[in-house]
Amino acid sequence: MGPLAGVKVIELAGIGPGPFCGMMLADMGAEVIRVERASAVPAEMPAGSPPDVASRGKQSIGVDLKNPEGVETVLRLIEGADVLIEGFRPGVTERMGLGPDVCLERNPALVYGRMTGWGQDGPYALAAGHDINYIALSGVLSMIGRKGEGPVPPLNLVGDFGGGGMLLAFGVAAALVSAKTTGAGQVVDAAMVDGAAVLAAMFSSMTASGMWQEERGSNMLDTGAHFYDVYECSDGEYVSIGSIEPQFYSILLEKLALDPAELPHQHDRAQWPALKAKVAGIFKTKTRDEWCEIMEHTDLCFAPVLKWSEAPEHPHNVSRSTFIDIEGITQPAPAPRFSGTPSSTPAAPPHAGQNTDETLTAFGFSTDEIGALRGSGAIA
Repeated sequence: MGPLAGVKVIELAGIGPGPFCGMMLADMGAEVIRVERASAVPAEMPAGSPPDVASRGKQSIGVDLKNPEGVETVLRLIEGADVLIEGFRPGVTERMGLGPDVCLERNPALVYGRMTGWGQDGPYALAAGHDINYIALSGVLSMIGRKGEGPVPPLNLVGDFGGGGMLLAFGVAAALVSAKTTGAGQVVDAAMVDGAAVLAAMFSSMTASGMWQEERGSNMLDTGAHFYDVYECSDGEYVSIGSIEPQFYSILLEKLALDPAELPHQHDRAQWPALKAKVAGIFKTKTRDEWCEIMEHTDLCFAPVLKWSEAPEHPHNVSRSTFIDIEGITQPAPAPRFSGTPSSTPAAPPHAGQNTDETLTAFGFSTDEIGALRGSGAIA
């Protein structure tokens, strides 16, 4: 089930954004086959499933890509696939014998998705890096943090996942539409530095219109404003406030028992620090639960700041089944949701190489061929 049902994806095993892209595609119904190193395949399959959420809903095969027969095995899979995704540095798959030219010659309609930090070209292309470096070079990291303090890395969500794996998933989906229309595949060059920049497109508009200052913590959305921030409560927990529009701001003042006639204008930036101190002092007088009683289900734009462990139990998330349980691991459910082609609950992630024989059989390999490949060490 899902809008990508029938689409076959070959994922060359990696870490972070590449597997996340594969998870997104699998969640949408694609058949994703993860090609693991033969050396990663256990001699005996353990019971249960590994705690690798990014591998949910996938199949796993173990192949030695240093063995020419192993490379040829993957090329045969590619002949029957719609997509290949890889997350190596530029030139690595070419040296493996699995570069775009070779793969597109075998399958001219193939969508060849490439996930890197810096992109396939440019002065940094061959350098090592991580999420924090990519979002730094994009300019995004410089904007995140409080006034007078240094930039704060937003976990690895902006580079690896939002500007990386999800960007690649979008690129793959777009290229699949093109391939269906034209019959021609292509290479998708998804770079996290590009994706992080794209995520911040709105700030180009805000800068051009004079609404954004480069000093951190001085703007409406970066903790500069008293009406858009998180506040500590008397129990040490936090709440979030986003009362930007005047009608929402008026409700905030009402719930805080503040008289607007006695306050400066909402958007008087010079008064924001003093107003923030006043608002912070009020929030420290009650617990998070007490503020929820006062502010939930109003239009002031409020939500409690939940710990990751708390989020699955919140009534709203429960009502929408935002989180699901797969073999004892609580995790986010597939998203977005589709009215006509809903996604199924993903299968538990496989161990490395767990599906080698059944997958190769489904792609037309005979029992004798599979035996010969295993005998030569091409597959685990």
